[in-house]
Amino acid sequence: MTHKHSPKAALGAALFAAALPFEAALAGPTIEHWIADTGARVYFVESRALPLIDLRVDFAAGSAYDPPERSGLANMTRGLLDTGVEGLDEQQIAEQIADTGAQIGGSVDNDRAGLSVRTLSSERDAALALAARLLAQPAFPAVALERERARSIAGLREALTRPATLAARAFGSAIYGSHPYGRESTIESLEAITRDDLVAFHRQHYTAANASVTIVGDASREEAARIAVELTRALPAGDAPAVELAQPMLPARSVVRIPHPSAQAHVLVGMPGMAREDPDYYTLLVGNYILGGGGFVSRLTREVREQRGFAYSVYSYFQPQRVAGPFQIGLQTRGSQAEPALRVVEDVLADFIAQGPTAEELQAAKDNIINGFGLRLDSNRKILDHVAMIGFYGLPLDWLDAYPGHIEAATTEAVRDAFARRIRPEHLVTVIAGGDGDAPGAEGASNGAPAPQGPAN
Repeated sequence: MTHKHSPKAALGAALFAAALPFEAALAGPTIEHWIADTGARVYFVESRALPLIDLRVDFAAGSAYDPPERSGLANMTRGLLDTGVEGLDEQQIAEQIADTGAQIGGSVDNDRAGLSVRTLSSERDAALALAARLLAQPAFPAVALERERARSIAGLREALTRPATLAARAFGSAIYGSHPYGRESTIESLEAITRDDLVAFHRQHYTAANASVTIVGDASREEAARIAVELTRALPAGDAPAVELAQPMLPARSVVRIPHPSAQAHVLVGMPGMAREDPDYYTLLVGNYILGGGGFVSRLTREVREQRGFAYSVYSYFQPQRVAGPFQIGLQTRGSQAEPALRVVEDVLADFIAQGPTAEELQAAKDNIINGFGLRLDSNRKILDHVAMIGFYGLPLDWLDAYPGHIEAATTEAVRDAFARRIRPEHLVTVIAGGDGDAPGAEGASNGAPAPQGPAN
């Protein structure tokens, strides 16, 4: 008696196997790179341990490329890719995805937008054929556009009632000004987006020449070459990748206060930080671990939380992007404690900029970062994300191999010098949103929920 296993069940079994722990080596995977016949840039890692293929196709089509009066266009374009193609409506697309057992998704950030696929290698042909159609032939049906517009506007209206959202939006606007990284979608900009806008944005940015294809998994070099061509041959040829974004101007020091009746005040401090290709990348990364990126072992946590109890969570991070992404310190605290908590943050930062880390702090940070490095590469999905980042930003192919060595090379003087040059008090922006509901002398208010940590790369 034979049993027939569905692709979805088989993929689930493969995913379970992929989640099993194994010892991760410090050495990075071997990355092969070439330019496909279509003009797309291809990055491939062969991994035969599991019968899976993970891939993603990225374009320089993130929110920084939104026209100023159409903020939200990049996000909506990406979000509507799977709502219809010629000959298939949204329901039929969903059924085809279910039939193949594949997982098809995607993402948008400031710099890039794209489509991701995870499929069993035995079922890849159908999944790839569908993904290629979604990328090249989106119909952008009017009914889907109206639904997504309504959903986005409703979500934005709700988000704008929360102090965390108000703080984040004001912070981005204050540190970037008119730079594309500082744009935020509004109800007016979402209402203005038309189907013609979607079609034009897709035609301009979703091109083969603007595509970075990353493939990780159960395939040979020759098979990967065919996959890359299949995914991009129906795309418009397009021009070379989009013109580089301008570097943001550094803001003047300022404090932005946003009234809100919440008991908790959301405090953000920062400025434009570093790009992906930045000569200070590794020293700033190591220094930030000591300052506020290392959780309970960081200086900010020790001084703000442990010594004074101002906040449950306080953090700092650099978010490297095509050009200088944000350096941000954040915390939540009772409104009545916002000012003293902010003074502690400023004192800790000023001392770190002036003095740098101790030798003991530096060694502990390097040990933690290097020893945890293997966990970043312990699954095909994590490898995919790193290799896609390397490919999209044009980083050296040995970036993962060289990473631990660059971390180990950081010195106390190099960290102090990098922070003194790059994090300048005269350019720091502070945003305080909410806290008005914490009346003087109020007791028992929560010190806030843990804030999300920034990117660790």
